[in-house]
Amino acid sequence: MNRNTRHRRFAQGLGLAALAMIMATAPASAEDFRVTVPTTAKDGPIDGRVLVILAAKPDPEPREQVKPDYDGAQVFGVTVDGLKPGESTTVGSGVLGFPTLDLKSVPAGHYTVQAVLHRYDTYHLGNGKTVKLPAPRGAGQNWRAEPGNLFSTPQQIDFDPARPGTIALTLDQVNPPITPPADTPFVRHFKMRSALLSKFWGRDIFLTAHVLVPRDFDKHPKAHFPLMIFHGHFPADFGGFRTSPPDPNLKCQPSERFNLPCYNRTEQEEAYAFYQQWIGDKFPRFLAVEIDHSNPYYDDSYAVNSANLGPYGDAITHELVPAIEKQFRGLGQGWARFLYGGSTGGWESLGVQIKYPDDYNGAFAACPDPIDFRQFMLTDIYADKNAYAYEGPFGRVEHPGKRDWLDHVPYTMEMENRLELVLGDKNRSGGQWDIWEAVFSPMGADGYPQRLWDKRTGVIDPKVAAYWRENYDLRYTLERDWPKLAPKLQGKLHIYVGTMDNFFLNNAVYLMEDFLKKSDPPYRGVVDYGDRAEHCWNGDHAHPNAIARLRYHTFYLPQILKRIEETAPPGADLKSWRY
Repeated sequence: MNRNTRHRRFAQGLGLAALAMIMATAPASAEDFRVTVPTTAKDGPIDGRVLVILAAKPDPEPREQVKPDYDGAQVFGVTVDGLKPGESTTVGSGVLGFPTLDLKSVPAGHYTVQAVLHRYDTYHLGNGKTVKLPAPRGAGQNWRAEPGNLFSTPQQIDFDPARPGTIALTLDQVNPPITPPADTPFVRHFKMRSALLSKFWGRDIFLTAHVLVPRDFDKHPKAHFPLMIFHGHFPADFGGFRTSPPDPNLKCQPSERFNLPCYNRTEQEEAYAFYQQWIGDKFPRFLAVEIDHSNPYYDDSYAVNSANLGPYGDAITHELVPAIEKQFRGLGQGWARFLYGGSTGGWESLGVQIKYPDDYNGAFAACPDPIDFRQFMLTDIYADKNAYAYEGPFGRVEHPGKRDWLDHVPYTMEMENRLELVLGDKNRSGGQWDIWEAVFSPMGADGYPQRLWDKRTGVIDPKVAAYWRENYDLRYTLERDWPKLAPKLQGKLHIYVGTMDNFFLNNAVYLMEDFLKKSDPPYRGVVDYGDRAEHCWNGDHAHPNAIARLRYHTFYLPQILKRIEETAPPGADLKSWRY
């Protein structure tokens, strides 16, 4: 038996042993759940994922209590194909669950229970593959809220795994459609069909942009403006901009993350302050853009070309951006386009700048998702055999999935991956690990992404890891191609991260910095760290994250303006947009 086989069987054995222990101590039969689609349901038969959720507290609804933490609600999931109105599916023992593995091991008690059916569409891809995936329908791939998803009215139950029987749940509710945002004097909305993405997906695919235009935009029809793209998660509208003072009757909502009692008021204050800056006589005039590129795998495409998501990089850079510039009078040149964002948006800003070096003039990346896969959070996907743990000949320590600034850990990497597997197999959970695989992996023979590691055991596939390295490891790409990329990227790379990032994203930045510091010719950019700062520190040493994260649109502006002045070609328009 070779070493790889021993590691694989050891990891698999842990999961099987744990499950065997549960089965040995659990009763021979247990209550299960019968989930029924009502006869009044529309658009059947239905493909999708049926979830059953048990919550120890009644408020909020059980579906809102699902999270990867140790104290999250209990959830089980099964895939259904062609479930007709009036038909049912059963969720019982043997169905994988989270946090508890099996229904038989759920403690007896009084719970609030709810069922959800997350709908899938059938896509006949341009390459001939057929896949079933949750189409984006306006909620940013949030299975709790996507229009058309069915759910049951929460009900109180007394559950006992030692008592045989069936608990009936009827999917008697449906999420309503979401009304698109309307244009305002400052925020305009642009939607276009992407020919590239439509060909890939085998149906019409649209990209939407929320464009913040300068003051008196319509009064200056000859003015043309620089373009700043704020990359990140699904935006329902342009965020953080408010033309009226904070609501005096606002009911305070505390922020658990920032330990602030009325953070929603802070958000409104900052949004109104941004508006006041935006209309100021001396404030620079530019176009700020947020893009909705939600897709069947996630709320965001990562803005690069992908074997599984399609050519989102080309679609955004070569279709959408020029169309926005034409509609809203952008300068239309690479020297006048900039990228910024945090976390997902941080990776995108760097990734897009690196893959399209001539089309943009600077990337400002805060707390970027892993930019060196030797520290994919805490896993070296090239050297490690198992993604979930450090393994020795006799011992095993699981990787944490998150920490706070005191290193308290609410869940492990295995827990978060298992929750995703419960929410949807074949990368259909809409979760973070699943989208990384969907973006970075080759497509499998079945039309779905190839797994980097076995979702249950954590055993890594080195062939898939090699594909990730050659195509999406940003540090590796820079080091491999620096002689060719350096003339195009000097002065364009700016990276910021806290040393106590909740998701260990600082580790990959350290490795990236190791290369950039010795790069020849020099990169002439910035790598900066926030001491003890958590996710998602953006380079602001003067304010805490709670405030800095609300000022992205203005924080990098001085560096961008300086960059424009230093790099604009002779004869470039540097006056019309400064009215």
